[in-house]
Amino acid sequence: MSTNSDIEAQVGGDQPADALARVSFDQDLHHSRRSSANHERASDSDKKSTRGSSEGEGAVEIESAQNEIARVESFRSRASRRSKKSRKDHLTAAPLPLSELEKGVVGWESQDDPIMPLNYATNRKRWIISLVAFVSLMTPLSSSILAPAIADISKEFSVTSTTLAAMPVSIYLLGYAFGPLFLAPLSEIHGRAVVLTTANIFFCLWHIGVALAPNLGSLVVFRFFSGVGGSGCMTLGGGIIADMFPVEERGLAMSLWTLGLTLGPSLGPVIGAFIAGSIGWRWAPWIVMIPSVICTILLFFLLPETNHRVLIDRKVKALRAELNRPELESRYETEQTRGLSRGAVLRIGLTRPLQILVFTPIVSILSIYVSFVYGTVYLMFNTISPVFENQYGWSPGVAGLPFIALALGFFAGLLAFSVLSDSTVIRLSKANGGVFKPEMRLPLMIYYAIITPITFFWYGWAIDKQVCWIVPVLGLFPLGVGVIGIWMPAQAYIVDAYSAYAASGLAAFTVLRSIIAAFLPLAGPAMFKSLGLGWGNSLLGFLCVAMIPVPVLIHRFGERIRKRYPLTF
Repeated sequence: MSTNSDIEAQVGGDQPADALARVSFDQDLHHSRRSSANHERASDSDKKSTRGSSEGEGAVEIESAQNEIARVESFRSRASRRSKKSRKDHLTAAPLPLSELEKGVVGWESQDDPIMPLNYATNRKRWIISLVAFVSLMTPLSSSILAPAIADISKEFSVTSTTLAAMPVSIYLLGYAFGPLFLAPLSEIHGRAVVLTTANIFFCLWHIGVALAPNLGSLVVFRFFSGVGGSGCMTLGGGIIADMFPVEERGLAMSLWTLGLTLGPSLGPVIGAFIAGSIGWRWAPWIVMIPSVICTILLFFLLPETNHRVLIDRKVKALRAELNRPELESRYETEQTRGLSRGAVLRIGLTRPLQILVFTPIVSILSIYVSFVYGTVYLMFNTISPVFENQYGWSPGVAGLPFIALALGFFAGLLAFSVLSDSTVIRLSKANGGVFKPEMRLPLMIYYAIITPITFFWYGWAIDKQVCWIVPVLGLFPLGVGVIGIWMPAQAYIVDAYSAYAASGLAAFTVLRSIIAAFLPLAGPAMFKSLGLGWGNSLLGFLCVAMIPVPVLIHRFGERIRKRYPLTF
């Protein structure tokens, strides 16, 4: 008798539950009938000598077969209920474009084509996202790991300007703004895997220069190129998720990927403070580089290509050679790209992120809003440690610990998003007759926008009046919750609204955010010196309050704006 696990192994763990139940029922019923027939034949052959005994055995076997059939029926009923629940939680997806060689077009072989990333096994998807999430932890961790060491860097390189001293932190974020402009479009032409792996190698190599920099100028240059390489995972991670996950599963997948992106910047100052206070700031880039190299090697061997267009383009190229049919073309070919030279395709791809940012108002509005909120976080990164050192007399290592409150806020906001985002999308889609709209990602942003300003008033005046240290530390928690609650829905919205060009959409989203995050912190020391900690932080709080209507207006008019200004690539 086959067990349930045996049947699952035969059918496949990702098959629908009703199919699993049907196979289980058919196999078990077949075994039960065969068992009954065997016992019936045995009964006939021995009936003259053992008629009484045979009838007793037959009755027992029949009862046993009936019990077995009842058990399988029960299993089938439970599987059917699971199947109905699974179908209830999934939205109707557009069918995959299939091959029609007689018409000269190449696509997927079937809706269940195993080469299609959307059809990957769940465990394989989780493994890929885990690796991308880990390297996505290391690159933003590197962005802020030198923040507590600004004073040490100034002393070593004899820098007296606080603005120049903060440049190694800010310039890294400028690399974040520059890298996506060419990494994202290259991934949509040549594939995610090769571009991400190359960017990671670039990121690791420049950390050697950071560790050995002989002066501030070289340190700034090396940090810039480190940021360029580190931007790869920040841009391409969303594209990989769009390639592998349907709409109703992207919220959780993006939460897993973004876990590293959000925890990295807040853990960086904590780790960097203890490194600077013990073994010296030059060890920070080595500590970032070593695990990054290990993860890059794993990605090189284990990350498959996930870009749908690139996979079909490779299939077209292979079939043209194999079948001697140069007229074959991809199902993803459009009128705009048909007949273009490779150079023209590359030129269009490289300009796509900026075109999305400039000519797609909804992306522009979201980018400006999220950029300001994101920039305030990096402004805090450059000021929290010095403030606690000056106001409370803490050592550099201990002064980095308040960032833990910010990290806990990030984690809490991310956890809430992962739980609420997909379920909200499913609920709103069903209320809309089963039709999904990208704007359904945005209602959560409104509530987080209200939470964000709290920190600036709470933390700012608590630190200004030097009340007990726990009060300003706890005041950092709402900022972590609010920032992640604004950033994640906006990022998920762009992936859903422009999934065919998710990497370029996220690149456009990243460019402005990184530029503001690079330069806004440079204004922090002068602002706080002029206005004081209380009113300086309050100014940021009032600006965040003034921006609360932005997500409300985007949610209300976003669909209208998006449809009026569509992508035309």
